[in-house]
Formats: sequence, C-alpha cells, structure tokens
Amino acid sequence: MRRNRIAVLALQGAFIEHEQMLQGLGVETFEVRQLSDWEQPKDGLVIPGGESTTQFRLLNDLALLHPIRQAILEGLPVFGTCAGLILLAKQEDGHPRQGLCTMDIDVCRNAYGRQLGSFNAIGEVADIANDFPMTFIRAPYIHRTLSPEVEILSEADGHIVAVRQGHQLATAFHPELTADNRLHRYFVERMK
Repeated sequence: MRRNRIAVLALQGAFIEHEQMLQGLGVETFEVRQLSDWEQPKDGLVIPGGESTTQFRLLNDLALLHPIRQAILEGLPVFGTCAGLILLAKQEDGHPRQGLCTMDIDVCRNAYGRQLGSFNAIGEVADIANDFPMTFIRAPYIHRTLSPEVEILSEADGHIVAVRQGHQLATAFHPELTADNRLHRYFVERMK
C-alpha cells in the first residue's frame, strides 16, 4: 500500500518544520517550488506560515496559483497555517482579496501586531485537543465565517483562530513550531 504523499509549498516561510512534523508521522513529503514539482502525484497540500504577500506574488510569478486553486476546488485536502490561512481566505477586512480564495472566511492580517505582538497560548481545538499549544507570530485571526460550511475549531481571546471547511483546514497559529503533532495527525487522518 502506498504511503500518503503530501506536497509542501516551499516558496517561503516555515515549510521545513511542516515537513519534519509530517515525516515524523510516517508521511512522505515533497517540496513545491515550481510547476513541475506541483505536477507530481499528491494526496494533500500544506501551505506554511511566512509572508502572505510574498507567497502570493511567487505563486503568481511561477504560474502555480491557478493550478493549486483548481486542485483545492476539486477536493485536494489542504492545511494552511498563518500566511496559509490568509492565502485561503476569500476576504480580508470585509473586502475580496487576492490569493487562492477557497475558504469562506474573512481575515484580519497581522491582527496581533508586528513581531512584538507574537505570543504563545494553550487552547482547545475541537475534535483534537483541549490543551493544544498555540504559537502566534504576527498572526492573523478570522473576523467571521462567510458560510455555514465553515466549522470553527478554536478561538483565542475571543477571535477565531482555527477552522475547517470540507477538506480544508486552517489555523492562525503555527502548530509546526511546537512538539505537538496532533493537528498534523488530524489532517493526515482526514485525507483518507
């Protein structure tokens, strides 16, 4: 039986940490840096944290934006963290945004401020844990959901910080920067 194989967008950001987390679960990963990488067989996609504007520009420049968006719309499981959440969102501060735009959410980018606004918390993530370590780095949060299809998985300080919509999972925090693999395990199990 073939192992799960997950593409990790490796244009910028914390992609290596996601790869290590997934490989620790026995999942094969490969990095996506150009269109030929993307064309490999895959069971899912991880979009890491980093700088969403830079990632969007590179996705466009490398002709990756439309094929990735189409694959997600056709059902490819995707897990976006921080900048990945922003790229998946359809709106930012109530306005349509540029990006992959596959999740019915409205985000506030850099909601907690710049680097000095970074912090750690312990919170509940529905169906996963009631004691999940959350690392927020210049993090966004979700103002509101735009569809009843979006399930809120977690809130911190009254803001939505984790959601699921069908085969899409997104967090405002960085689970890959902790030793806790439960969110990655949850994503892999939901792909099956």
